[in-house]
Amino acid sequence: MIPAIIIGCEIAFWVFVLAGLACRYILKLKKTGAFLLYCTPVVDLILLIVTVIDLKGGTEASFTHGLAAVYIGVSIVYGHSMIKWADVRFAHRFADGPPPQKKVKQGKEHARNERRGWFQHLLAWAIGCAILYGMIIMVNVDSRTEGLQQMIRSWSIVLTIDFLYSFSYTLWPRQQKDRA
Repeated sequence: MIPAIIIGCEIAFWVFVLAGLACRYILKLKKTGAFLLYCTPVVDLILLIVTVIDLKGGTEASFTHGLAAVYIGVSIVYGHSMIKWADVRFAHRFADGPPPQKKVKQGKEHARNERRGWFQHLLAWAIGCAILYGMIIMVNVDSRTEGLQQMIRSWSIVLTIDFLYSFSYTLWPRQQKDRA
């Protein structure tokens, strides 16, 4: 059940984003568009409530319960930037807005962007782990929360690998390719 809810929440997130942007730029209903965009956090709240109800009902915590916490942490941290990314492209396409800026792919600015991305990942990890630990405390039965504890360990490894990758550009910045 939880995997279907996660997929449904991801779909609902993008439906709210696209509907909000369509109202804002195509239908010229700015307040309605803003309202729909502000509804995106409700999706996270619904996922959290459903996950807690499932765990309270006696279900053994699994990878998918942990994935719900990861989804919420990532959505909280990256949700605004994902909406901003879509907004720029929608404004360019439907409202004569400026074209999206291309990402810098070399040099100090690229290294700074990689570090910034890692710090966002760290924040998403902290939020997700706080939710995971909250679930572990709520269930309060070690044998039923091993999946959540494993998710924390796995995500911590991913965060460490991301740190090494992201900060490697600080020590060894990507050089501009010669065009011959």
